[in-house]
Amino acid sequence: MSENSHHLILGELVDFLSGKTITDTHDERYRQQIARHLVNGLGFDKSDIEAGREITLHATGRSAVVKVDFLVYRNQRAVMMVNYAPGSLVTRRLPTLALSRLIFDYQIPLVVVTNGEDAELVSGKTGKVEGEGISAIPGPDHHIIKSLPDAFETVSDKRRGQAEKIAFACLVDGSCMMEDECDEC
Repeated sequence: MSENSHHLILGELVDFLSGKTITDTHDERYRQQIARHLVNGLGFDKSDIEAGREITLHATGRSAVVKVDFLVYRNQRAVMMVNYAPGSLVTRRLPTLALSRLIFDYQIPLVVVTNGEDAELVSGKTGKVEGEGISAIPGPDHHIIKSLPDAFETVSDKRRGQAEKIAFACLVDGSCMMEDECDEC
């Protein structure tokens, strides 16, 4: 294991989307599986998928960088965000939804949270689960993507601020906002 990492390094692998050599971990193997599913299983073009977008979060006078696993574009707008996280999907839903409100000035309409074996399709607008299972992830020709409006809802400053606090608290290690009050951090 590398220093400052909680991931077992298994060697190197070739990234499916970029062709670059990257570090091989169990989590990265799931990300590669998801990328292959988006392209080979659902029919998205590799050029319509952005992987590893970094987002800087700010809260309580601190900042941290987190990554979005996949942004899927149609007509040069992100229509879907797909984030991998091991474990329970329920505990990952809120921070993933929050992150979807911070990337652009508009709300990404479709949000997918997946552990690589199961998935939830969540409405970016309502936060409600619209579908469950890997098969619920829509492809480029799916009616849910084809029926998206031309303009997406703008994220208000208030909602963006709330989303940033949620994302920071849930996605950043050691981010407890109750300084000197928490024995866990």
